[in-house]
Amino acid sequence: MLSKKVLDAINEQINKELFSAYLYLSMAAWAEAHNLPGFAHWMKAQFKEETAHALKFFDFVADRGGTVILKAIDQPEVEFKSATELFEKTLAHEKYVTSLIHNLYALAVKENDYPTQVLLQWYISEQVEEEKNATYIVDTLKALGEKGQALVMMDHELGKRG
Repeated sequence: MLSKKVLDAINEQINKELFSAYLYLSMAAWAEAHNLPGFAHWMKAQFKEETAHALKFFDFVADRGGTVILKAIDQPEVEFKSATELFEKTLAHEKYVTSLIHNLYALAVKENDYPTQVLLQWYISEQVEEEKNATYIVDTLKALGEKGQALVMMDHELGKRG
């Protein structure tokens, strides 16, 4: 059984994961509006991934006999100055999510909640990948620039995400 502290924290994390999904869907809308279908495709894939992360927590709470309490999701940002800013904000957001996961892990340790610690090991590894991917895209956009063929090539590359 989950302690109240851990249950409350996981419920909050579910909200944050759903906000992340909502943010990436908003970013996809921006990319679509700016004729960047590959960027939009990448963000839609990210939306699906974040939704799956929320559901993984949801199922974990149910499996442990807890009750998921869903809260309102904040409105995400909708305007971005450039594709580079879009991914700089993606990277900053992923670093924020990493800090949330680390805080949740610290709470699970404090509460001697070993099953939650095991679950969170997966999220910790996932966040390393998330930050690595966003960093690569930011660095590439900064190196290539956002003019002409370089942006088209990056858009094409991002459109290949499975």
